[in-house]
This record gives sequence, C-alpha cells and structure tokens, in this order.
Amino acid sequence: MDDRFQYLLLMAGCLLVTLPLEWVLRARVYRRPVRLLVALLPVVAVFVAWDVLGIVRGHWTYSATYTTGVLLPFEVPLEELVFFVVVPLCGLLTYEAVGTVLGEWRRRRAGDA
Repeated sequence: MDDRFQYLLLMAGCLLVTLPLEWVLRARVYRRPVRLLVALLPVVAVFVAWDVLGIVRGHWTYSATYTTGVLLPFEVPLEELVFFVVVPLCGLLTYEAVGTVLGEWRRRRAGDA
C-alpha cells in the first residue's frame, strides 16, 4: 500500500465504522443537512484557522510520506481539512446514536413502571 494514502484511508475507516449509526440506531445526522452544516462549519473554520496559524508561524509541518501532497491555501494539507470534517461528523453520529438509544431505554423503563 502507498503510505501517502494512510491518513485518508484512516478517515474513510472512521466514516465506515460510524455510518451504520445513521440507519441502525437512527442517529439522523445526514437526514438533517442544515443542522449538520451549522454544527460543522464553526468547528472546521476554527481548526483550519488554527492550522494555518501553526503552519505560517512554523510551529508544525506535515509528513510528505503520509500525505498525498495536495495542499490547500496556506499549505494546509487536504488530509487536515478532511480530518476537521470527519472527526466531528463521527462524533455527532455517535452522540446522536447514544441519545437515541438512551431515549428508547428511558421510554421502555417508563412503560414498565
């Protein structure tokens, strides 16, 4: 396997692992795209700005071995933008799925009482 795609493959794996939460546990994240964008855009904006600041000031760099070499403005690797979208998205899917499961559990307990 080409090492340049490991970062992107890891992000794809994260999406694949959490994607079933949308249907199996009714997370309803993808079904509400406006809410998803409202949740993601501030997070992505803040972390991309943070990354740009770190890159411009020379605080950190990215390994050419594990990234594709596709650079966005200010030399932000494509993989970083993907990370800033995928990780919060997976977090939202997990959060909503847990909320659905707990809500169902509470309804069942209330019905038993």
